[in-house]
Amino acid sequence: MAQHIAMNTLDAVRRPIETANGLPNAHYVDPAVFEVEKHAVLFANWSGLAVTADVPENGDAKPIEFLGIPLLLIRDQKGQVRVFQNICRHRGMILVSEPKKIEGAIRCPYHSWCYSTEGRLVSTPHVGGAGHNTHDAIDKSLLGLIEVRSHIWFETVFINVDGNAAPFEEIHAELIARWADFDQPMHHGGVDSTFMLPVKTNWKLAVENYCESYHLPWVHPGLNSYSRLEDHYNIDEKGKYSGQGTLVYRQLTGENGAVFPDFAGLDDKWTTGGEYITVYPNVLLGVQRDHTFVIVLEPVAQTQTREHIHLFYASPETETTLRTKNAAQWKDVFTEDVFVVEGMQKGRNAPAFDGGRFSPAMDGPTHCFHDWVAGKVADHIAAQ
Repeated sequence: MAQHIAMNTLDAVRRPIETANGLPNAHYVDPAVFEVEKHAVLFANWSGLAVTADVPENGDAKPIEFLGIPLLLIRDQKGQVRVFQNICRHRGMILVSEPKKIEGAIRCPYHSWCYSTEGRLVSTPHVGGAGHNTHDAIDKSLLGLIEVRSHIWFETVFINVDGNAAPFEEIHAELIARWADFDQPMHHGGVDSTFMLPVKTNWKLAVENYCESYHLPWVHPGLNSYSRLEDHYNIDEKGKYSGQGTLVYRQLTGENGAVFPDFAGLDDKWTTGGEYITVYPNVLLGVQRDHTFVIVLEPVAQTQTREHIHLFYASPETETTLRTKNAAQWKDVFTEDVFVVEGMQKGRNAPAFDGGRFSPAMDGPTHCFHDWVAGKVADHIAAQ
């Protein structure tokens, strides 16, 4: 599959921004290249899978398919959020087919092998013959659920499918330090604070658009009316993360001047500012003084993505109508981007397009992402 990717085109992406091209069309439309990126970018790094609020209580379990892999997100009986492959170790049967509360044990619907919420195999009925629930050849201690390496930061569940990435805290140390002010409890707003946008685009185009503020005057005129293009700055941390910030964040107000409570102990810069950063490869985060958001991009196919948006607050008690208004406002903003990322996706079918060029002044965050992806793909090909 790597033969679909020319190394010289990756080199062109990794040049200084003044002369670099963007990733070529194949990285957006070719299923074979999508397969390469699946392993080189999404499986080999810490990819976003879900948020902890997807399993709010002990025993909650949610089946999730990630690029074809059946996974089970679960909060065990001790409160730890875990990710397992959603298959029985006996014959590979899917264990959980819909979100549910695990009462007692995870039971396979095929032969009734049972697992604890911590993944231990606890019961193998009739495995040694009718009425015999043990067999010398079946060592339960070796046949627990297959756990997928996971890490939780910013109430987001990240997974490293191939198990070979450096620790999350090491890779993202600088970003964690940058947002240390927000290392405090965040509370999901509930059912009125989450929504999903299906988008006919490659997942990378959603990242590229989110990273930069260049498009604000034309795509988000309402937002740009108070948080203007000139109020924004680029966040260009090559090889690490990228995004944008604003010096002007306007706090949402409700009836009688009601506002959301602020996060505690924030630096003064957050009083009127906000930042919007991509945690490579597929998680988009936003921070403001009184709420944060997480967008997990689910790559479905080379031309299909689901955007899972979640809003979090400093307090578990927030005003319902204000929460609803906030979610509607963000949904409007994110929906405004849909025609752009879908339009760019259609544009990637133009055979003469060479990946495009970058504005050195405005596109630095997007070029950082292109450079990172190209580097991961090049390293993967070189290792073959």
